[in-house]
Amino acid sequence: MNKVIVENLNLRYSDGVESLKNVSLNIQANAITVLFGPAGGGKSTFLRVLNRLNDLADVSVVSGKVLFNGINILDPKINVIDLRRKIGMVFSRPVPLPLTIYKNVSYGLELIGKHQKADLDETVEHALTQATLWDEVKDRLTDPAYSLSGGQQQRLCLARALALKPEMILLDEPTSALDPIATSKIESLLQELKQHYTIVLAPHNTQQATRMADFAAFFLQGELLEYDLGVKIFTNPKDRRTREYIEGRFG
Repeated sequence: MNKVIVENLNLRYSDGVESLKNVSLNIQANAITVLFGPAGGGKSTFLRVLNRLNDLADVSVVSGKVLFNGINILDPKINVIDLRRKIGMVFSRPVPLPLTIYKNVSYGLELIGKHQKADLDETVEHALTQATLWDEVKDRLTDPAYSLSGGQQQRLCLARALALKPEMILLDEPTSALDPIATSKIESLLQELKQHYTIVLAPHNTQQATRMADFAAFFLQGELLEYDLGVKIFTNPKDRRTREYIEGRFG
């Protein structure tokens, strides 16, 4: 089932950097779609289109359609705050709030008016459990979030997104700052979470892209050159440039 349908998406920043050129693809529900390609190819820009974070950037042109559950999220009348609750985002470096572990997860819920302690406790525990962090922090919820390791902080940021019960999770190089053990934990976690969420991942290297992709999209200089099942893209790409990038000949 298609969760997001992108039709003829074009985007250009005022300075001309990392634009998107006529991108069309369907993002499948309950799967991991990987965006890969050289730096500056448009992957991060594309991710930010999906929850309107580009509204905060200096964009000169955006056109086309991005249908999420049948609604064009590029429509200026869309409630962007509500959209970002449904489509959560995790960035390359963990950015915990300068609050306790508990408050990092409950903060977004309280912002939208949820203050019943029993409900908050239940949601915080559930989100931390989903992020495979509960057992590690259940006895230190009042500790500062910055007391956690880098890998734990990244899972905390994921828990913060999950607490809002999104339908979709976007991740922009979420393990680039982590060691191999923490990276493995995040990758295993995402494989579990795709049973319940639609996941779009921009990994920080081709090896991770190969491991994680149910579907894969190869971006080069703002263009989507190839989009298919991950196993097809990484074993038998159709486009010569995709093959050369996977083989490490450029990028």
